[in-house]
This record gives sequence, C-alpha cells and structure tokens, in this order.
Amino acid sequence: MNIIRGNLRQFGMMIALVFIAVLFQFLTDGILFRPANIANLVTQNGYILILAVGMMLVILTGRIDLSVGGLLAFSSALSGIFIISWGWPTWLAIPAVLAVGALSGAWNGFWIAYKNVPFFVVTLAGMLAFRGLTMYVLGGTTITPFPPHFHNLSAGFIPDFFGGAGVNITALVLAVIVSLVLVFLELRGRRVSRQFGAAILPLPFMIAKLAVLVGAVMLFGYWFSASRGVPNVLVLLAALTVIYSYIANNTVAGRHIYATGGNVKAAELNGIKTKRVIFWVYVNMGMLAALAGMVFAARLNAATPRAEAGFELQAIAAAFIGGASPNGGVGKVTGAITGAMVMGLLNNGLSHLGIGSDVQLAITGLVLLAAVTFDVYTKTKVAKSAK
Repeated sequence: MNIIRGNLRQFGMMIALVFIAVLFQFLTDGILFRPANIANLVTQNGYILILAVGMMLVILTGRIDLSVGGLLAFSSALSGIFIISWGWPTWLAIPAVLAVGALSGAWNGFWIAYKNVPFFVVTLAGMLAFRGLTMYVLGGTTITPFPPHFHNLSAGFIPDFFGGAGVNITALVLAVIVSLVLVFLELRGRRVSRQFGAAILPLPFMIAKLAVLVGAVMLFGYWFSASRGVPNVLVLLAALTVIYSYIANNTVAGRHIYATGGNVKAAELNGIKTKRVIFWVYVNMGMLAALAGMVFAARLNAATPRAEAGFELQAIAAAFIGGASPNGGVGKVTGAITGAMVMGLLNNGLSHLGIGSDVQLAITGLVLLAAVTFDVYTKTKVAKSAK
C-alpha cells in the first residue's frame, strides 16, 4: 500500500476534481456539463494549461518563474505585429515567436543558473520588463483581426471526417482510440514494473483507475460529438501532456530535473550538471509561455496590451494544487493539468452561479492553501510512519 500513500495527493486531487464537477453540475442545473460549455471550458483555459506544464518542470527544480505572464503578453503582441501589421505568413511567425520565448527563457536561466542571482528577483524583473515591452510595441492599442487559420489555432475544431449527421463521429472515434491507448500503456507499465520488482497498484485499484480514465475520455468524446467536435487546442494540450510526461518520467533529462529539485548537492556529487538542467528548464518555460501567448491571441483574435493579468500566478497555483512541492523534486505533469482543470472548473461554475471574479480569486487562494497544507500534512504523516 506504500504506492497508494505515495500518490495520495494525486488521487486526492482527482477525487476533488470529480466532486467539484458533480457539485457544480447540480448547482448550475445541468449547465456545466452541456457540450458547448465543456468546449468553452477547454478553449478558455488552454493557455493556462500550457503554462502549467512548463511551470511544473520549473517547480520540480525548486524554483518558480514570475515572468511567464508578461512573456505571454509580449508573445501575443509579437504575433499580432508579425502577422497583422507586417503581413508575415503564419508558418514563419509562429517559430519566430517561439524563438523569442526561448531566448527570453535563456536570459532568465543564465542569471539564475550561472550567476546565482535569486530566481525571484530575475523573474520578477522579467515580469515588469515584458509588461513594459508589451505596452511599448503595441503603443497601448489593440491589433486585430488575425487570419482565420491562426484564429483557429485556439478557436477551431477538428472537422468530422466521417460526415455524421448531427453527431461528430470523429470525436467518438478519437475517444475510443485514446481509451485503448491508455489501457495499453497502463498494462504495459504494470508488466515492466513487475519485471523490475517495482511497486505496483493492487489489481482492484488499477481496474478502478482505468475505469475512471476511460469513462472520463468517453464522456468527453460524447460531449464533443454533441457539439462542434474536438477543439484544436485540446489536441495541442494532449500532445504536450504526452511529450512532457514521457520526458519527465522516462528519460535521463527528466530524472536529472527531479534529482536537481530533490537534493542539488547530491545530484552534483552524482555527476549531474545541475546548472545546465536549471538553464534548460527556463528555456523550455520561455518557449511554452510564447506558445501560450499565441494561443491566447488566437482565442481573442487580437493582440492586446492588457493580456497578462495574473496568468503567472494561475500557472503556479495549478502546479501546486496538482501536487508539486514548494521544495522541489515532487510532482507530475498530469498533476499540473489536474490542478489547472480544478481551477478552471471552479471559475466556470462560480461564473454560472453569478459570483464575481473577486470571490473567485479568494476561493482559488483558499484551494491553493488547502492543497499545500494537505501536502505538508501527508509528508509529515509518511515521515512519522517511516520511523
């Protein structure tokens, strides 16, 4: 049962996510689970989910990045200038903005990793600088509209290749494929863990886990089939989740990230170049912030100088709610996605109940405090039981 105790925080957040969803479905008289609202929920929170993936890796090293909200806004502004003002083709503008994001992350990583400047100071300076740059390059005005193909990056949907009448068959087919892949990966991982003598979930827990995952995927498939189909941004998020989960859990680079956050001195004694790890984690965060900026601009169909308000705090909160430890070395990419979904459901449900953004922020803060307190409590319990 140690593996269950070790993943108690993750399982707890999954249960909390289901509880919140069912609660607001009841309180909103069924509005929450309407197919159109589910699609809106995904598109409205896509950029926060992208930021949360990158932020989880940063927090795993025991650090945070306060500059991502400002960089998101600056990247959004650059995409508007490149595509709308200068007439660049989208295939050229997107890698250019991603390159700017990576360079910005490299700037942060250089000062933090190689010059030992506190990460709080470096990223706070970056947050202020990018906000100023956003206002400067846009001249305080909003640029709009983007070409339809760029707008569809966030607002578009996968077409139904089967031509279903009133039902998007493609969404159902994709849900079945994803479910089969999840079952295959779970069974394969269980077999590999048993071969190497690693701890595995008891069979009833594994079956329950798969039932919940497959049920959730098929439910989303139903919702999307009854609406306009699978949102393009969901495909992007799924790809990022798979790629970064694989990197974090199955590669040498991922192990180095966890080791750097767990105990930097021990990691260095084992030959891990921790400065390089920290540097590249910030480069990756900058690139994902730039991607989130373009997704945000595509959703608004505009580049606006007021695009950054609080996004960095939402990404940090999503990572902590999803199981990251403030001390580093603990957390999963899927946990960050779960945390962001908890926040998105809370905000969406409270909005449908007519509760203002001020109360929503207060509730989000309380949820964050509760999640971190629970993390500290469970760690204390595990430490005492180990003695």
